[in-house]
Amino acid sequence: MAAPAHMTSRQRIDAVFAGQPTDRVPVCHIGLCSESASHVLGREAYVGGGIQQWREVKSLWEGPDSHAEFVERSYQDAVAVSMALGNDFIRPTYWRCNRKPHRKINGNTYILGDGPEESWQVLTYDPLTEQAAITPYKPRPTDDLTLAGIEEGIRRQEERLPDHSPTRVADEFARRAMAEHGNEYAIRVGGVGLGIPHNQTWMEALALRPELVERHTTVSAAYSARNVQVLVAEGFHYLFGGYDFASNTGPMFSPALFNRLMVPGLRQITDACDQAGAKHLFASDGHLWPVAQGLFGVAGIHGYYEIDASAGMDLRRLRDAFPDLVLLGNIQSQTVHLGTREDVINETRSCMEAALDLGRIIVGVSNYLVPGTPPGNIEAMLTTIEDMRG
Repeated sequence: MAAPAHMTSRQRIDAVFAGQPTDRVPVCHIGLCSESASHVLGREAYVGGGIQQWREVKSLWEGPDSHAEFVERSYQDAVAVSMALGNDFIRPTYWRCNRKPHRKINGNTYILGDGPEESWQVLTYDPLTEQAAITPYKPRPTDDLTLAGIEEGIRRQEERLPDHSPTRVADEFARRAMAEHGNEYAIRVGGVGLGIPHNQTWMEALALRPELVERHTTVSAAYSARNVQVLVAEGFHYLFGGYDFASNTGPMFSPALFNRLMVPGLRQITDACDQAGAKHLFASDGHLWPVAQGLFGVAGIHGYYEIDASAGMDLRRLRDAFPDLVLLGNIQSQTVHLGTREDVINETRSCMEAALDLGRIIVGVSNYLVPGTPPGNIEAMLTTIEDMRG
């Protein structure tokens, strides 16, 4: 079956998830820093990670008008850069920190909080890396950092679950993007995340109290599954979840634990998506082959993004193993950051050729264009994609 001569971005994404031909290779660059986005737009771009948290806190310190300007610019720039990149998905939301500061220490450091000092936090921004650290102002009680504290938190989640009945998508930017651009573009939205915190106490729980972690993932999956109906009711059909749990050498815990603790919850979210007519997308960096059958087979994930080629997650091998899985990404951000122009062109061509040969592939940067990425490399990637899209 031939594809229509011209598709909208939304039609293109719908087709690739349905395993049907598309008029052009679909594109989705997952994200980029403010510096790279500013190059793409030709002006300062209000997108990114820690820099956006700092910008929001700074705007809140300056007053309501400044914060309203931050909110509007952040939405407009996120949409504009998605379109400028040639994305078929619009990512309307980057990082936020909607907490009015209590005190300004200097231009890059603010104290957050309006309650007792024990609840205050300090935001420290590093302009060179565009990263922001949010740390406690004073040492805190450690009750919540013990196994007993974790168990109490899970118990409270379980108690609240029967009354959890969401009625509206929480992401205001996603709602606006759906209203303004949802007929033309696929809109990225979250709300179906599932994971295990990375701190030391949770790692101890994995070893000593896996049944406790199992309760956590069970109740978390139940919350996410309930979100699906609301998301679909407001027009969202591509639900971005995920959880970073692997390095280049493999997952941080055994396949047996992954299959016990994560796969049933992921399967519950996938089933909720299937029933509602949505797609469940999952992201993690790293070498996922040891858990690939559980993640992409048993859990039935519909789409996999942040595909880490440097960790052995190859598009052609993935397509052979999981014929129905939609693959997003595989151009490595480190290649665009540190490689030569020729390196970038070759890697981009390889991904485009896989997409043209195999189908069910959406090409783009797998993770995030970081500060210091040469503008010429960004241009080489975008030009190569455009020349080969069809």
